[in-house]
Amino acid sequence: MISVHTSPLAQPGTGDAGGLNVYVVESARQLSERGVEVEIFTRRTAADLPDTVELSPGVLVRHVDAGPYEGLVKEDLPGQLCAFAAGMMREIARVPPGHYDLAHSHYWLSGQVGWLVAERWQVPLVHTMHTMARVKNRQLAADDVPEPPGREIGEAQVVDIADRLIANTDAEADELVEYYEADPDQVVVVPPGVDLERFVPGDRDEARSRVDLPQDALVLLFVGRIQPLKGPDVLVRAAAELLRERPELRERLVVAVLGGASGRGLAAPDRLRDLGEELGVGDVLHLAPPVGRAELADWYRAADVVAVPSHTESFGLVAVEAQASGALVVAANVGGLRTAVGDGGVLVDGHDPTVWAKELGRLLDDPQEATRLRERARERAQGFGWSATVDKLLDVYADAVSERAQVPAEVAG
Repeated sequence: MISVHTSPLAQPGTGDAGGLNVYVVESARQLSERGVEVEIFTRRTAADLPDTVELSPGVLVRHVDAGPYEGLVKEDLPGQLCAFAAGMMREIARVPPGHYDLAHSHYWLSGQVGWLVAERWQVPLVHTMHTMARVKNRQLAADDVPEPPGREIGEAQVVDIADRLIANTDAEADELVEYYEADPDQVVVVPPGVDLERFVPGDRDEARSRVDLPQDALVLLFVGRIQPLKGPDVLVRAAAELLRERPELRERLVVAVLGGASGRGLAAPDRLRDLGEELGVGDVLHLAPPVGRAELADWYRAADVVAVPSHTESFGLVAVEAQASGALVVAANVGGLRTAVGDGGVLVDGHDPTVWAKELGRLLDDPQEATRLRERARERAQGFGWSATVDKLLDVYADAVSERAQVPAEVAG
């Protein structure tokens, strides 16, 4: 596997670490349990990181030097792809021909490197976009910046060269065909999964005690990277509108945001805190860094509502993790969230804070509806286990390897 811009060892929720990291880690672990050896190549981001780290039995993380260890953001990395590819070539030279059977790249930067190494190894390239520039640029937040043309071109090149393209949802598969002219026969839908042993329902009062929340609080929770794309400001603005209409809720309301500045949000890391003060809700706004998986499950259980107001999502792992934990999810009616949430939560059209405030208030006032949705959410989440994801990935891998074996080497090259 290739994950240039973010390491599977990184904590999801800050920097460039998010659902992609979870996807790589969980799918690699599941693959190793099926007898598939996995090596994940990623960029070294600290001088003291060892060359290799065993993530779990059968899964190695290999660090590649490409540019300075610190100080590079994702937008700087296209200029380091040559260095990264050269580092991978050195690793390839240490193993015998045929050591690798397939390359699976994640995100377009990795796809550019995967293009080269797959041709060098004469193995199939399977690629997962995770996000796409042409989709993001059509659904930008008001204060966000469009993705550059160079990324669009790079993505189109990866689409053309990949043996298989993994889409998270049917909608993403359609976007690959519509926006990038992908061959429909090369696109396969494989929904991501959720750790169904970690994210399970639990006692709300006990969960609140563990995360230090008042038992009588009304908790609105956002989990994710703090950047315009993810829309945390929508929740803060909706909370302000909710308190304007119902000031009596102020003593109990907690708007919890778990995440760190990322992407365009790095330019103004205190923007969300400043917005809360500006709107008069700084006293109910609880900003906290990302947490580990066990504590995250407790936050989901403790919440009255988990809000996912993203402007675009290829899937939305937070929504499914929350539902598996028994949470009530309110999400934007966009992209993969339609599949992830489905009828197990509430999908809100648009990002108007007034509309969001109305929907949040309705659910807080209707415990019977909230209970019904929580129960349905738990049932839906059971269909998104990582085991099912890896079953489908293995089928994709086998088909790609079989197809490549039937093509003469000079044609494949």
